[in-house]
Amino acid sequence: MNKKALSEVHLTREEIFQWWNLKSENGRQVWELQLPDELSDIKWDSEEGRELLSAIDNAFIYDKKLNTHASDKILRARAKNDSETSGEHYNIEQALEKGWQYYSSIQCEDGHFAGDYGGPHFLLPGLVVACYITETPLAEPHRTLITRYMLNHQNDDGGWGLHIEGQSTMFGTCMQYVSLRLLGYSAEHPRLAKAREWIVQHGGAEYIPPWGKFYLSCLGIYNWEGNNSLLPEMWLLPRWLPFFPGRYWCHARMVYLPMSYCYGVRLTAKDNPLLQQLRSEIYSKNYEQINWVEARNKCSNTDIYQPMHPILIILYKALNFYEKKNLKSLRKKALDFIISYIHAEDEQTNYIDIGPVNKVINMLSVWHACGKNSPQFQKHASRLKDYLWIAEDGMKMQGYNGSQLWDTAFAFQALHDWENHKLFASSYKNMFSFIEKQQLLQEPPKNEEFFRHSSIGGFPFSNKDHGWPITDCTAEGLKSLLKSKIEVPEKEERSRRAVDLLLSFQNNDGGWATYELTRAPRWIEKLNPSLVFGNIMIDYSYTECSSAALQALMLFIEQYPDYRNKDIQKAIQRGISFILSRQQSDGSWYGSWGVCFTYGTWFATEALSKAQKKGLYNTEEINNALNKAGKFLEQKQNEDGGWGEDFQSCVEKKYVHSKCSQAVNTAWAVLSLIRIEGFEKAAERGIEFILKNQLPNGDWKQQGISGVFNHSCAISYSNYRNIFPLWALAAYQAKALKK
Repeated sequence: MNKKALSEVHLTREEIFQWWNLKSENGRQVWELQLPDELSDIKWDSEEGRELLSAIDNAFIYDKKLNTHASDKILRARAKNDSETSGEHYNIEQALEKGWQYYSSIQCEDGHFAGDYGGPHFLLPGLVVACYITETPLAEPHRTLITRYMLNHQNDDGGWGLHIEGQSTMFGTCMQYVSLRLLGYSAEHPRLAKAREWIVQHGGAEYIPPWGKFYLSCLGIYNWEGNNSLLPEMWLLPRWLPFFPGRYWCHARMVYLPMSYCYGVRLTAKDNPLLQQLRSEIYSKNYEQINWVEARNKCSNTDIYQPMHPILIILYKALNFYEKKNLKSLRKKALDFIISYIHAEDEQTNYIDIGPVNKVINMLSVWHACGKNSPQFQKHASRLKDYLWIAEDGMKMQGYNGSQLWDTAFAFQALHDWENHKLFASSYKNMFSFIEKQQLLQEPPKNEEFFRHSSIGGFPFSNKDHGWPITDCTAEGLKSLLKSKIEVPEKEERSRRAVDLLLSFQNNDGGWATYELTRAPRWIEKLNPSLVFGNIMIDYSYTECSSAALQALMLFIEQYPDYRNKDIQKAIQRGISFILSRQQSDGSWYGSWGVCFTYGTWFATEALSKAQKKGLYNTEEINNALNKAGKFLEQKQNEDGGWGEDFQSCVEKKYVHSKCSQAVNTAWAVLSLIRIEGFEKAAERGIEFILKNQLPNGDWKQQGISGVFNHSCAISYSNYRNIFPLWALAAYQAKALKK
């Protein structure tokens, strides 16, 4: 095809969007580019290819000032839109039918709901760095959309935050800058020049936090001497020690595991002119003049969420001294164990790994230990696409390989709770089919050897391939199994296995953590080396995880009262006590995984109201807690009837109003209030807000970001804008019909 022929195609933004198709098989999500026949023969390195890449790039230019959070338009282009009117407001029944007509039309063929689970800015650079060092090519369209995503989310001051709604940080800015340079952008590009100016003005890359120091060291543009010790020998310590790394929260240990390998071998990219240029670009002084020992504990104030504790500073002095004279035989033994652990994690998760950070660092470690042509490395490379997501703001790396089970279990329950869910029987059955297929019915290999809690009976956050069961995901999966009348083989036995697992997850404080029991004392958090995250060292009990587990257990004993009844009753008593103990003085509950007090309060009220209804706990105590929660929500309601909570609530740990009411926060508040007597008017006004803000096609606008982890980092859940308004409408209607 010649240049004239390409120009005659008259490409539109919408047409280019349609070239991207999501392929899904049992929850595995992979985006594929399918060019139209008239363009399929173009070579990317030709003049026409470069012109086509430019057209793709231009189609994904995104104005974050309108909304930092993309609307997931690429996926949702498949939605049916047969709306005959605009601006029409529906009654509840009409809104539910219209909403499910829209939402079910974007359901994947395998039954799950896919969606944007991006947001953090430190994930994609890790992938770029790993691919650059290992010389793993990224397809040209992927490179184009990765760079476009980064540029789309650059702040006005030239920097990038920890996440898409965050103020500029050294971590975010350095990592995006370096990634754009590795992907071919010139240092003289105006956007990069502005980013470099921000970096230098804030002290240079000496002040990047520890995870950034690690990545830059792997590239050879930050000296390994500038890192505090990541002592590989920690893995050889007695396992009964409270600070043995096998006792850390699984996400922390699975990140620091391959980090310690790379540190132990001083993994460093092959030097080249580009890396030499970067050493002269990202520092405020000459690279050769930097005092790397002093740089170890330097971190920009823009980044610090949890300062380094004095105990850790003292410990680092001892460990850094050891590094000067470490025993080679001991180091080798530690590294051998670490690489065996990395291989086990890879095999247990089908090379997906528990999350995106350890995914790319495991990949680096395997490349070093086994070579680029090894089967292990090739399996790693083949799974990179599982983490990539495309929306109208470009290509991003997700915070997991998706939120498939989590979103689908919520969607299933939202539809189930609507009296007329049979109108969407096909969608209902497909959701259930997907959910029940994700249950884990066998242990991963070597689970006990490598510190894994039991998995049998559990449900993962994403899909079965990933294979890590989580308490609240197991609970939501079990609730879906129990609510449905659809028969599956050995349903009772499978439900029992899920219950056994949930009971095994309960902590001594009566609550439930995420993946495992809490394995270490709280003082271990003083050893948190990240500086940018809070509560990463141990697996804490959470209101949300505890509520989900309690709801599932209460539903189970209702259907199967003869199985472990005393154990379940005792677990419920302890769990309710835990949730009551977490209520704040204003009547709210802090949400650790969603934004924020509306989210935590919804989970808490669901568990408490169900325990109250079933007479499973002191009625007066629950009544008082629920009444306080209702008053809290009533006080936070806006004049338009909605609720709007900003991500800063998570950081500041106090309710921070967003600029306008949010459909998702409003739905959470309504779902809480309908469980509490005496707040009918507030709930009704919330429903009116949800109805008024439904779009003619049945969708709701994508508003602010609604997810969070470790207090400081926001993350997207684009499906929430459909699931929770629809659930609130169905639950409100169901309560009204009972009166």
